[in-house]
Amino acid sequence: MEPLKSSLPENAYRPLAPGEEYYPLVPHDKPLPEITGWSLLWGLLFAALFSMAAAYLGLKIGQVFEAAIPIAILAVGLSVFSGRKNALSENVIIQSIGAASGVVVAGAIFTIPAIYILGLKATFFQIFLSSLFGGFLGILFMIPFRRYFVKEMHGNFPFPEATATTEVLVAGEAGGDQAKVLLKAMAIGGIYDFIIGTFNWWAEVFTSRALPVFKGFANNFKMLFSLNVGAAVMGLGYIIGLKYAAIIAAGSFISWFVFVPVVSYFGQAIPVIVGSTADLLIKDMTAEQIFANYVRHIGIGGIAIAGIIGILKSAKIIGGAFKLAAGEIFRGKSKEQQNSILRTDRDIPMGVVGVLIALTAILVFLFFRFGVVENMLHALVGLAIVLIIAFLFTTVAARATAIVGTNPVSGMTLMTLILSSIILTRVGLSGTTGMVSALVIGGVVCTALSMAGGFITDLKIGYWLGTTPVNQQRFKFLGTLVSAASVGLVIMMLNETYGFVGKDALVAPQANAMAAVIKPLMSNQPAPWMLYIIGGFFALILEMIGIPPLAFALGMYIPLALNAPILAGGIIAHLVSKSSKDAAISTKRRERGTLIASGFIAGGAIMGVISAFLKFVNFEDLKMIKPIITKSWAESDGGQVLALIMFLIISIYIYWDSKRAKTE
Repeated sequence: MEPLKSSLPENAYRPLAPGEEYYPLVPHDKPLPEITGWSLLWGLLFAALFSMAAAYLGLKIGQVFEAAIPIAILAVGLSVFSGRKNALSENVIIQSIGAASGVVVAGAIFTIPAIYILGLKATFFQIFLSSLFGGFLGILFMIPFRRYFVKEMHGNFPFPEATATTEVLVAGEAGGDQAKVLLKAMAIGGIYDFIIGTFNWWAEVFTSRALPVFKGFANNFKMLFSLNVGAAVMGLGYIIGLKYAAIIAAGSFISWFVFVPVVSYFGQAIPVIVGSTADLLIKDMTAEQIFANYVRHIGIGGIAIAGIIGILKSAKIIGGAFKLAAGEIFRGKSKEQQNSILRTDRDIPMGVVGVLIALTAILVFLFFRFGVVENMLHALVGLAIVLIIAFLFTTVAARATAIVGTNPVSGMTLMTLILSSIILTRVGLSGTTGMVSALVIGGVVCTALSMAGGFITDLKIGYWLGTTPVNQQRFKFLGTLVSAASVGLVIMMLNETYGFVGKDALVAPQANAMAAVIKPLMSNQPAPWMLYIIGGFFALILEMIGIPPLAFALGMYIPLALNAPILAGGIIAHLVSKSSKDAAISTKRRERGTLIASGFIAGGAIMGVISAFLKFVNFEDLKMIKPIITKSWAESDGGQVLALIMFLIISIYIYWDSKRAKTE
């Protein structure tokens, strides 16, 4: 077998010219082994292990990590250690199956623990089946849109997480200088983020309060700048690029430098608590509290309407998917038509997808009717909510993941819970049964949207590398099954062992937020509709003036601390790409920078998991370790200033190292 190319084609990350084709690393007519005992064994094992680990750590310390990159690194390491040759496609399948863990966990732990927090009960089958059916719907709703997102829109979306994972897989297979650059960046970024997360030698987030000249602005006018100094987040921004990074950051700037100060200004004269989620007067709130209680809801409204705008603009694509599915269901495809489709463009037939969606819908209805509610009407309403919202917002979740590498699933789930609660109370379902029903419905939708974002990442990786899509699609179901069972067991055990309420209970921050929202709704208390409407009008105005509303709304919703380093990474990427008048040299430098940024993301992901686990086992309490952990220093003004200096150093490093690229 001919050796693989050592890097992706030159047109992997840019839009294609008219008539230009993208040829993946593994040619369509020369496939490598994909579905083998090796890839299935390790994929399913990682799905189980990472589901349990992610659920455990996410609920214990409130930190949810993405499993895709760590699993890709482990897959590469295993193939190298065992001496397997041409293992690239096997590693893609391992990563694809195993990555079901992170997305299923996010869907479950954001919603299901809220049932326990509200003093109610959830059974294993409610947790398992809500995760399972949600995951299945996310896969099935995404398949008809694969060609649009990964092929037709090639080069138009940055796909930051998919890029980082792909670079890890390619470098691991190719070895040589490319692997050295990636490994060095992984070591630097990983050690840098590990020091922050474990030893606290400097702050994780710099805020303008640390500088005396800006402290008054933050305290008096609630005008606060914040910056997460992690290498992984900055690397994400490099891959996203300046265009989208600037739009996302602009959304954050509007939230933090316009809306937060405005709310604070007018709130000084309001003598009562405003809103169902607030527990302080506005005049007593910090900038962060104003954002969490008021301004973030504007971002949620913006995401919802931006999603609807995207759905309307994609009406032809959605209609085409329906037409294709209907045609295959009623007419089928001839053998000649089936054989004419390239291996790298072959999906599960749309007719089969339609049948599987119908079957899953029937199972969801039976689950709701006999496992959640006691009324057929309520079960039908629950099913309608799940199918409509999950289908419509599947494309929103995929688009958001493709743009920024972050799925705003918590915001969309919050909107789902609000809509579900309003609809369910209108049909007579309220009280404790209504709360459980709304949260289970939210769990199904949350998992579906989380899966859609994660799965489009898998499919883009497969497109770049030349993996058979139908294999990724078929065995994603198996990974989802294992992950859903693992998550159900872990949540039940954690509730029995620690609980989610009271002293020494698990943190579960997302589930606590969901519980806080749903309780007043089921008691007929109002939702912050005016804030959602403001966000919606913002999205409409942005669409009118030609600014992508979803990217902007994501910026309004995601904290500034995470968007500021994304902008910094985008600026660095722009400077690198313009660092030479020779186009060939600039391209090489940008590609080397992408590899370094991918290493930062991968190193940060791996070390983030390790750091979280060390916190869980109380590593910092060891006598020999305790003296070198400086948490109080990190929280001081000096620790924050040092954090800013370290961020500048790591930013200068990626620019300098990127410019070391040479043309052959």
